[in-house]
Amino acid sequence: MHNSPVILLFGANGQVGWELRRTLSTLGQVITAGVDGADHQADFTDQDSITELVKRIGPALIVNAVAYTAVDKAESEPELAQQVNADAVGHIGRLAASLDCPMIHYSTDYVFSGEGDKPWLEKDMPDPRSVYGRTKLDGEKQLMESGADFLILRTAWVYGARGANFMLTMQRLFKEKEQLNIVADQYGAPTWSRHIAQATAQIVAQSRSQAGFRFSGTRGIYHLTADGKASWHEFAEAILSGTPEDCKLHPITTDEYPCAAARPGYSVLNNEYLQGVFGIQLPHWRHGLALCMGSED
Repeated sequence: MHNSPVILLFGANGQVGWELRRTLSTLGQVITAGVDGADHQADFTDQDSITELVKRIGPALIVNAVAYTAVDKAESEPELAQQVNADAVGHIGRLAASLDCPMIHYSTDYVFSGEGDKPWLEKDMPDPRSVYGRTKLDGEKQLMESGADFLILRTAWVYGARGANFMLTMQRLFKEKEQLNIVADQYGAPTWSRHIAQATAQIVAQSRSQAGFRFSGTRGIYHLTADGKASWHEFAEAILSGTPEDCKLHPITTDEYPCAAARPGYSVLNNEYLQGVFGIQLPHWRHGLALCMGSED
């Protein structure tokens, strides 16, 4: 049992989940749950099916990388966002608690208002301005109240070689357009999905003992993003510089690019707590982007 504990990974086909398959495989037997291509189907709107799956597998660790992330669409689908981002998370947390199984869950910079110009600390007061942010915050609360042994990793501006993300969208648009307007007054830290998965595996490795995985001394919320900061315009320029395309990028304001959901203006997260507890610090976002754009997969 100690040699190969079972790790149940929800959301195995998402940007972070896909990378977690690889990084967690050295720490246990990864069983994936999600939509197409996973070992088991998992419907986050059907709690009975989740209960049956978790009890049947009896994992030593649950990692949840599922989220409803269509930020603008969430404004018109609040019930679905609530089911996936909050209620299912609380339900899995309670299952985990009943099985004495620790759980890792991912959250977001959108739990903050985005006002100000100082990197957000874990202890700063959340004040989400969108349905997406409110449901993700409720997911955090439900997990914290579930009785589970948990870690919540808040990340931001996630991109990678698969899924729907800013980098892939830009690479496509650079080929199609001669010029683009890009928002230049929102700031964050573009974070490569593989670096999130690698950091998660390091945390799990540190939390493993003869007794299994335990977060009792380190339980709580941690910020996990790349070092540095960028505007979307700066991020787009960096992506463009790694392609052969010739596209003109024009900086615009948030007001000039209206969206259904409010975006945080400043969502740089402070990662010092993670570094202090686990000794983990992600590289600068430009380094992560160069690695991602240079990798085959």
